[in-house]
Amino acid sequence: MRVVVFCHSLLSCWNHGNAHFLRGVVTELAARGCDVRVYEPRDAWSVENLVRDHGEEALGLAERVYPAVRSRRYDLATLDLDEALDGADLVLVHEWNDHGLVAKIGEHRKRAGSRYRVLFHDTHHRSVTDEASMRAYDLSGYDGVLAFGAAIRDVYVRRGWAKHAFVWHEAADTRVFRPLDVADAQGDLVWIGNWGDGERTKELEEMLLAPVKDLGLKARVHGVRYPEEGLRMLRDHGVEYAGWLPNFRAPEVFAAHRVTVHVPRRPYVEALPGIPTIRVFEALACGIPLVSAPWDDAEHLFTPGLDFLVARDGAEMRSHLRMVLADAPLRRELAYHGRKTILARHTCAHRVSELFAIAGDLGVAIPPPREANPAGAHP
Repeated sequence: MRVVVFCHSLLSCWNHGNAHFLRGVVTELAARGCDVRVYEPRDAWSVENLVRDHGEEALGLAERVYPAVRSRRYDLATLDLDEALDGADLVLVHEWNDHGLVAKIGEHRKRAGSRYRVLFHDTHHRSVTDEASMRAYDLSGYDGVLAFGAAIRDVYVRRGWAKHAFVWHEAADTRVFRPLDVADAQGDLVWIGNWGDGERTKELEEMLLAPVKDLGLKARVHGVRYPEEGLRMLRDHGVEYAGWLPNFRAPEVFAAHRVTVHVPRRPYVEALPGIPTIRVFEALACGIPLVSAPWDDAEHLFTPGLDFLVARDGAEMRSHLRMVLADAPLRRELAYHGRKTILARHTCAHRVSELFAIAGDLGVAIPPPREANPAGAHP
């Protein structure tokens, strides 16, 4: 089975969370015997920013950790779709792709008849925050949409943007995201996340920075695109800013701290309930206790209170963090339940199985199942 993926980038995870999930999906597809081809634009903004900040050598880091990930970088003006899609059975096209490319792939699918199926993959909140841009995608030649939450699927159905829409949540690549042992803890709390374009500035101050300062915690933040205002806020609250972190290094950073928090962006709280984003899956997979700002787990992906604690406001966040940091058995219990849920339901292996079921229903010939541990190589 040949799977062709058009994405913004797998080489770079600089401010590009979709790379986390797709790296795991590509790895799992390859492990199941699929021939996977990945195409990404040569001028991807994530790649350009990574190279600007960390040099060309940073582009090779992901390939050493994910040997199955081998991107073919293209120039849109010279991309030969006949060659790229030759022999394809299933094509995934991520929503950060150029509008023109999305349309051309749809037209190619129409000409190709029944040779392959093509699915548009939406992992962002732009369907409700930038409707004009999303409506401009021509999906008339697509067989359906993979939406990373029911709320986004419902947008496509309600607005008639696609023939079919399926829920396909993100998940953790448990070959990489797993508990690690470290000799000494480096701090109390770590938060890994990008600034967020003002979508959670108030929330970060209330649910992360103020509790850290009030409790006197040793805390570190990793991420990019922090404006001077954000850096000043970190300094004023006594939080260390550690800059960009290659995503696959998150397990070692989590292992060196005793707790982390989740602070969702406002669109996911107000308009798109049920979508936790990739960071929750990855943190729980790494076995670090998690305390989350409020979000509506409308699809019952987790069991709040067992997999993680939920703080309704800053005062409750302080209380929860104080309790978790003082209670080692509680930390172990949260870490155990959170990881257990990931291994049972939310790994990239689970998502590939779901993808195969969707593709099979659309007429794709699915390869026979192999014996596999859905949790990946590390139970």
